[in-house]
Parts: sequence; C-alpha cells; structure tokens
Amino acid sequence: MVGTFTAAVGTGRDSPAEYGPHWDGFLKRYGMRFTGVAASNVIEGGLGALWGEDPRYVRNQNLPFKRRVGNVLLLSFAARNRQGKLMPAYARYIAIPGNNFLSNTWRVSGASSTSAALARTGYGVLSEIAGNAWSEFWPDVKRLVFKK
Repeated sequence: MVGTFTAAVGTGRDSPAEYGPHWDGFLKRYGMRFTGVAASNVIEGGLGALWGEDPRYVRNQNLPFKRRVGNVLLLSFAARNRQGKLMPAYARYIAIPGNNFLSNTWRVSGASSTSAALARTGYGVLSEIAGNAWSEFWPDVKRLVFKK
C-alpha cells in the first residue's frame, strides 16, 4: 500500500522526471520501489541469518498502550538473537542504507544522488517503524471497527 502511495505522489510531482507523469511513470516508480524493498529484505534476511538475528516483529497486545508504542520503536532498531535476547539489528542497519545506495546503480540520474539515497534511507527507517506500528495496532483497530 505504501508503494502505491509513494508511486502516486512521485507521479503527481513528476519526480524523477525521467519516468514521466502518466501510468507508465507510475509503474516505473512502483517497480523501482519494489526492487529497493526486495534488495533490503534479501540483505537483512541474509546477514541476519548468518548472525542469528530474527527480524520479525512480534506484537504484545497485553502491554499497556505506552509500552506497546515503546515496543514498536524498540523492535524497529533491535532484533532477537538465537537465544531470544534483544540485540541491535545490525543486519537492518546495513540493509536499509545499503540497498538505497546500491540501487543508485540502476536508478535514473534524477534519483541516484547521495542525497536521494540518504532520503530513501530515512524513509526506510520510518517505513520500518510504521510497519511495526501497523502489525502492533491494526488487529485491535480491525476488531473494534469491524466487529460483528
């Protein structure tokens, strides 16, 4: 869903201009984001497997709201090791910026600068936090909104 939104915004702003402002440009933007996310997941999963990091987010609906928010933030920057203990998510620290700088090699010139990669890295961190928040709170929202 996020990829659709960001591709739509990029198409509306015609950024990068090399893709164009119409459906073809939208599809190129969406595909480019998809390749970046896929590369990030492969890097994080591969390195994490070597180091014994578990990148999955595990929700805890039994905690008070404030602690659940803390859990969202904590597990955005930490992962469990093979013994189940929290550790810095080193594979994620490498994967998010790594894929953004690596993808500069196949992006159009208007989207392949260092500043563009740094911006994508920031969005990648925010996306990790948002994804964890979604995993934590969406089941509760869904239960309340769509109760039978």
